[in-house]
Amino acid sequence: MAILVLAEHDNASLKAATLNTVAAAQKIGGDIHVLVAGNGCDAACAAAAALTGVSKVLCAAAPHYEAQLAENLAALVVAHAAGYTHILAPATSLGKNVLPRVAALLDVAQISDIVAVEAADTFVRPIYAGNAMAKVKSADAVKVITVRTTAFEAVGSGGSAPVEAIAAAADLGLSKLVGRELTKSERPELGAAKVIVSGGRGLGSGENYHALLEPLADKLGAALGASRAAVDAGYVPNDYQVGQTGKIVAPQLYIAVGISGAIQHLAGMKDSKVIVAINKDPEAPIFQVADYGLVADLFQVVPELTAALG
Repeated sequence: MAILVLAEHDNASLKAATLNTVAAAQKIGGDIHVLVAGNGCDAACAAAAALTGVSKVLCAAAPHYEAQLAENLAALVVAHAAGYTHILAPATSLGKNVLPRVAALLDVAQISDIVAVEAADTFVRPIYAGNAMAKVKSADAVKVITVRTTAFEAVGSGGSAPVEAIAAAADLGLSKLVGRELTKSERPELGAAKVIVSGGRGLGSGENYHALLEPLADKLGAALGASRAAVDAGYVPNDYQVGQTGKIVAPQLYIAVGISGAIQHLAGMKDSKVIVAINKDPEAPIFQVADYGLVADLFQVVPELTAALG
């Protein structure tokens, strides 16, 4: 049994999601090969070779892989799919863009967003915004799977897998990258942060959001997040959103301030190791998943908490 993992990277280093996806592949069992497709991506290939459990790295370098556009990546994966029983990618924007194309080209059913592996052909995935878990058994010859990375502990390094250069497939020319707007921040990246401070509609305004939560986040070295209600109200940009339609996170500590806890938000953060909720409504659904809950006026207690952190 051989498993192909599609690596997510920036041509210089691997994204953390790749480490979690390799961990999911280890649960399945078998030889794990990592495909790194990019341009000038030797460093990323070397990083993949050092991951624990990886037995081989396939490195494809070409200018048309630099932007990792879905059409070209899917064609490359399919061209090298022979002999693999499983093809995995993280359930990030990259994996969600590439793997459905791979599944369609291979004429198999994709299994999306798995959170557990029960057997080589049986997986668990959330449905109904995480309120229920579905056990899915696949009879397809090739299992095409996206992995919810927060459900698997990242693998370590220390391996020394061989790196094999493979030929690039032809540039299909079906799309091109026109531009990319990247958010620049000194804070940790939301999806990989160990501590997250999130705000909701209860903060009342974008000014209150920044005035109250930024000092707290600074003290904790935390990333900032938000509920969809706060994003829709214009308090913060879309890339702050945590939830079913935003980022799925599982930090060591998640502090929810003024967030009621709609199921769509809970689906994105309930796997956090410790959840602290601050809300003046004692019936708020967020308290059902919180490890520590404080029923209080956030405008009073958040500054007090920030001051107490010294």
